Amino acid sequence: MEPHKVVSQEEWLEASRELLKKEKEFTKARDALSAERRKLPWVNVTANYVFDTTEGKKTLSDLFGKNSQLIVYHFMFAPGWKEGCPGCSFISDHIDGARGHLIHHDVSFVVVSRAPLEEFLPYKKRMSWNFPWVSSAGCDFNRDYQVSFTEESIKSGHDMYNFEKGAAKKPGESPGVSIFYKGNRGDIFHTYSSYGRGPDLLIGAYNWLDLTPKGRNEDGNMGSWMKRHDEYEATQQLGFSG
Repeated sequence: MEPHKVVSQEEWLEASRELLKKEKEFTKARDALSAERRKLPWVNVTANYVFDTTEGKKTLSDLFGKNSQLIVYHFMFAPGWKEGCPGCSFISDHIDGARGHLIHHDVSFVVVSRAPLEEFLPYKKRMSWNFPWVSSAGCDFNRDYQVSFTEESIKSGHDMYNFEKGAAKKPGESPGVSIFYKGNRGDIFHTYSSYGRGPDLLIGAYNWLDLTPKGRNEDGNMGSWMKRHDEYEATQQLGFSG
């Protein structure tokens, strides 16, 4: 890290007050954007999606449980993989703590991957995650929500990623998050999806890192430093245990 400007406490306080003004403006702008997101028009979901779960077959409606809102994280785990995407794993490390609060605020949460259950459940156990993780292997859910691509679908020119046609350059999986709402009569609506760097907001570790002098300290992307949480060297895992 390069030498940094060092000033008196008074000068630091003045600079911090100026930054606080900008932070407050950012907070208000973020609140306004969130309100705009909630005003997005909805799309009625008419497809009959059926997922494989540890409790048997479940429809998209079943995944809501007793709640009217459902968050789906599209986890990159393709058939034949032995491990999940490191980036998706990074995000998933933040789910269980939040989920305990979400389910008491009319929100259910589920992770969906295209691989069969038996292929990703051992990885889930290895990572010590508790959130529900289901397989879309028997339906078109991943393809319909533009997170799984084949050579044929890419050649057709109809594929989109992050709402842009042609953005998917090769077959495989991509990350994302989709939100659904279920009305009193059981109708399901797709309300929002986010892809690419959109889900960055869900990574609590990033928000902590952004407060530090070195920030995210990334060399182009998270892959330059981030590992699955059980892959860090023991000396890197804890700097202080007190």
